[in-house]
Amino acid sequence: MAASVLASSVTLTGSLTAPASAAGTSPAVPAADAGVDEPLVIAHRGASGYRPEHTLAAYKLAIQMGADYVEPDLVSTKDGVLVARHENEISGTTDVADHPEFADRRTTKVVDGHEVTGWFTEDFTLAELKTLRAEERLPDVRPGNTRYDGRYQVPTFDEVLDLVARESRRRGEVVGVYPETKHPTYFDSVGLSLEEPLVEALQRHHLNRPNARVYIQSFETGNLRELADTVRVPLVQLVDAAGAPYDLQAAGDPRTYADLVTREGLREIATYADSVGANKDIVLPRDAEGYLTRPSSVVDDAHDAGLDVHVWTMRDENRFMARDFWIGSDPNAKGDAFAEYAAFFDAGVDGVFSDYSDTAVAAREAWFAEQRALAG
Repeated sequence: MAASVLASSVTLTGSLTAPASAAGTSPAVPAADAGVDEPLVIAHRGASGYRPEHTLAAYKLAIQMGADYVEPDLVSTKDGVLVARHENEISGTTDVADHPEFADRRTTKVVDGHEVTGWFTEDFTLAELKTLRAEERLPDVRPGNTRYDGRYQVPTFDEVLDLVARESRRRGEVVGVYPETKHPTYFDSVGLSLEEPLVEALQRHHLNRPNARVYIQSFETGNLRELADTVRVPLVQLVDAAGAPYDLQAAGDPRTYADLVTREGLREIATYADSVGANKDIVLPRDAEGYLTRPSSVVDDAHDAGLDVHVWTMRDENRFMARDFWIGSDPNAKGDAFAEYAAFFDAGVDGVFSDYSDTAVAAREAWFAEQRALAG
């Protein structure tokens, strides 16, 4: 990353800013009981259980459903504009394959050490990308969402921030944004660093502030360490249940995600980040048959290190749940989502990424009502 951009900061008050009393802390949702915070509901790619993911329609619906934050994954266009897509390869989330004018853009690249074939955002200008339309990524699981195929453009990060500000005013409370930098080492290698335009966007929208409703997340470690010296919002180290951060792999560092969630690893994360965004199987592991085993110590260890824990991803369908929560045998049918949320809230997590914001909000309300009743 270029130090000149990241070294600048702003002190203006923005529309996605929490009350001044929250300055210097990770934004949280105040609960009915003083001194207690409800777990955050983070709309995973928007209301992606109901609309094609990473569209303005998905983000807007999630906000209407009561999500505390919306999560845009960020990749770059050829002309350096940040757009919201789960991956830079877009054949599974847009209609690019139906555009003969872009047929020759199909190619094979190595991204994070893996060969990937398709169409890539970094080979399109923003103007070209805007001619495409979003499509449902999981049509076999969510066939109802395919009725929205072809209706929505690929949004820019600026457009997402504008939408969240408008909907916050409409809702009468501040909604946050929780962007993820996707494949930062790869994008650095092709001259399209993600961090500079991310910081510039936050500055344009007056969101580079300790009390802004913003988290920045990454599966890599290096870009978070750099951002820690320059941004004033909380940072989140994402950790998967297997594998390793690609920047560490590329540097020959043998540490894995499993190493990052040891007590020592979590203390190290706390030197540059504020939270851990953990694959939910790290918190509540499953056995070979898919049933839950004993909870891990990761939540307690993270809290001891001064880190919050946000888990991903909560989805209503059986196929994404531990077998304990299945209802029936159809993997695409809805499972006992309320029981699954309660298990993670009981485990002490501080936030959940969810494809179904309405379910997450209702489950949180039910769980917190139960806690109040138990407390007398």
